[in-house]
Amino acid sequence: MDRVQLLFVGLPLFLFFSDVFSLFTLSPPPPKPTSHHHHHHHVDPVTVPNFPTQNPSAAAHIGAGVGFGNTVSIHFCSSCSYKGTAVTMKNMLEIAFPGIEVVLANYPPPLPKRLLSKVVPVLQIGVMGVVVAGEQIFPMLGFVAPPPWYYQLRANKFGTLASTWLLGNALQSFLHSSGAFEVYVNGEQVFSKLKEGRFPGEIELKDLISRKMANSKLANGVSEYFS
Repeated sequence: MDRVQLLFVGLPLFLFFSDVFSLFTLSPPPPKPTSHHHHHHHVDPVTVPNFPTQNPSAAAHIGAGVGFGNTVSIHFCSSCSYKGTAVTMKNMLEIAFPGIEVVLANYPPPLPKRLLSKVVPVLQIGVMGVVVAGEQIFPMLGFVAPPPWYYQLRANKFGTLASTWLLGNALQSFLHSSGAFEVYVNGEQVFSKLKEGRFPGEIELKDLISRKMANSKLANGVSEYFS
């Protein structure tokens, strides 16, 4: 058997016996991972401090202005041209007390004046109708002839009509006016033009409202303390 034949026969035999030998031998333990290729760093979990949450109502008060939760009502005479003064005071208070609510409203006159103001237009129309068509109206009312004063009014028809219109409007304006400029803080009156006979000054009004709000906060704090 030459060398080539020996190689072809011996090599398969060697591989066969090596496979049989590997079946009966214990497999080596798995290799441990080398530390020089992958470095695993152990990171401790970070503990986030638990901060207490803020009360929403407290946050609202902190973010609000000094006037938060307070209402100022200004009741004024609208027919007296007091609206401009009321608007000026409103803007001033909203700047001085951020967060405050300022409400403007008309202060009506007393009931008797309101009732009389309804009668004036009827009298105006009656006088104008008599001046224009008195000769037809008086016979319908049972008069044989118009009274003497009718002819005096008729002699100056346009002057009588104009005077009736102007005087009637002036009387209506007087009856609609109350002359009021009343200021309330949270429903309590702090200034009255009807009593004082004058308008409040800006510094005076700010001082009155500031003291009233301070007293309200003190009263609320005391009531909450004892509740």
